[in-house]
Formats: sequence, structure tokens, C-alpha cells
Amino acid sequence: MEQRQPIFQQYWQRIQLLPGDLQVSFHSTVPPSNLPPPPPLPPRASRGVLALPGIRSIGIAQPLDWLARGARDMRRGGWLSLLHGLVPAAFGGLLVLLARDRFWLLAGAFSGFLVVAPVLATSLYAISRAIERGEPVNLRLIVNTWTRWQYSRYAARGGYWSMVRFGLLLALAGTGWVLTSAALITLLAPEPVNTPLDFLRHVVLAPGHYVFELWLTMGGLMAAPIFASSVIAMPLLLDRRVDVLQAVLTSWQAVLTNPVPLAFWAALIMVLTLLGLGTLLLGLVVVLPLLGHASWHAYRDLVDASALPERLPPEGAA
Repeated sequence: MEQRQPIFQQYWQRIQLLPGDLQVSFHSTVPPSNLPPPPPLPPRASRGVLALPGIRSIGIAQPLDWLARGARDMRRGGWLSLLHGLVPAAFGGLLVLLARDRFWLLAGAFSGFLVVAPVLATSLYAISRAIERGEPVNLRLIVNTWTRWQYSRYAARGGYWSMVRFGLLLALAGTGWVLTSAALITLLAPEPVNTPLDFLRHVVLAPGHYVFELWLTMGGLMAAPIFASSVIAMPLLLDRRVDVLQAVLTSWQAVLTNPVPLAFWAALIMVLTLLGLGTLLLGLVVVLPLLGHASWHAYRDLVDASALPERLPPEGAA
């Protein structure tokens, strides 16, 4: 019986040796990817050192300028901007319809909405960035912003999934506040709270009880660190290739550098949101896009991100 050569020897004999060269041919069965490779990462900082962008100091009235520029972007964004207010307002109306006899739940749900609002405004930041760069603003920009993170260099450090992870963290915080608010009102209110009038009578104006004060205090204690963690984190994650920890620490640094102007900004957000809720949710159609666009300009004024690598748009974006 003929003895067969080992497979390794058979392949070794196929290697062609030419004078001065060694030529080896390899044939891959894996088809080439159509996606471009991710851009090179910047040099890593030394171990234990986290690179953060510079923070600018601003005047106390600067938030009013953010609102003015946000209104300009909202006009230029047109119906795409207003859509970001119409959808949450319609969802809020549906929530009121389904839970109209459970106001103890609605109070927490609407206040918890403020926690996740920075995530919902992501495509508003994308619109403002496109306007700033002179790029087209269209439906394709919105769709790609929300649907193509998973195709956009997800393996790289500081990839698009950083925005998703931060959104999940805010959603968990919002859910925690909704449950805490519902439990507080249900357990401590002297009478059942089923309607807005019950909430006003038995929580806000209840004599001898401090349920409303406790509710506001707990809400403030939860909202303050969340605001400090998210005031510019989401626009930064959208614009630059940073991870969640860098974005959150930068946001805290901005608040600690400008405590009074950003406290004024937080008050403006609260007042405008209450006005939107107080107009039977109709005001949210304008208030939410206005605040979203203004938040982009807050990020641009507060953070000097020029030293950070720019995040490329999702593949397929205009």
C-alpha cells in the first residue's frame, strides 16, 4: 500500500522558493467586510490617569443664550424637531388616559421622565450638530442616530454602545424614582390619592402632614446627582469617542466649575417642563425640542473637547 505523505509535508512542498524571496500563498474563505475599519485610537493615558476635556467658566445668564440658540435650531429643524416633542406629549396623554385614577403613579412617572429626557433628546443633539456643521438635516439623520449604533465601530473603546449603556443607567434611575415616589405617596398620604385633586388635597395641602415636603426632598436628593451626571454627558458621548465614566466625570466637573449658572439652568428646565405639563401636555411639543437643542449649546459652551477624538457618524449617515 502506498504510504501517504503527512499533510504538513504536502503543503510545505507547495511553497515556492525563488532567489532572494519566499512566496507563500494563503486563501481565506472569509469574505471581506464592507464596513471601513475604525479609526486609530488615541494613545492611552497612563494607568490610573483618566483624560478629561477642559471646562470653561460661563456667566450666570448664559443659559438664556442657550435657549435663544436652541429656539433658532428648532426653527431650522422644523417638523423633525417638533416631532421630538409631539411623540412624548402623545405618550404622556396615553399614560394619563390609562392611569387617570392612579395619580400616585402619574406623579412619579412624569417626574421620572425628566431623568431619561437627556437620552430621548439624543437626535436633537444630532440635529444641532448637523446645523452647526452645515450638514443636511433630514429624516435619515434621525433614523441613523437611533438605529445604527450597533454597526458603528462597536468593538472600539468608547464606541457607540457607551450611549446605550448610559441611557440604560438613566432609565434604571428613572424607574427607581417612579417606584419610590409611588410607594411614598401610597404609604404616607392620609387618604388614597387617585386624582390630581386628591394629590393637591391630601399631599400638597394636607394639614399636619409633611408628605409633599418629604416627596420634594427625596426627589431633589435623587435629581441633583443625576442632573450633575447627565447635564452634558449625552451630547459629549454623541460628539466624541469617550466612555461613560469620562462623560459622567466631565459633567460633574462642569457643574462644580459653574455651580450657579448650572443651578439656574436646572431651574429653567424645571420651570419650562412644568409649564409644558400644565398646558395639558401641549406645551411639551415646543418645550422638549427647545431644551434638547439648548442642551447641545450648553455642552459646546462648557466643554473644550478639541483634544478628544471625534466620533464618526453611524455608517450610512448623510
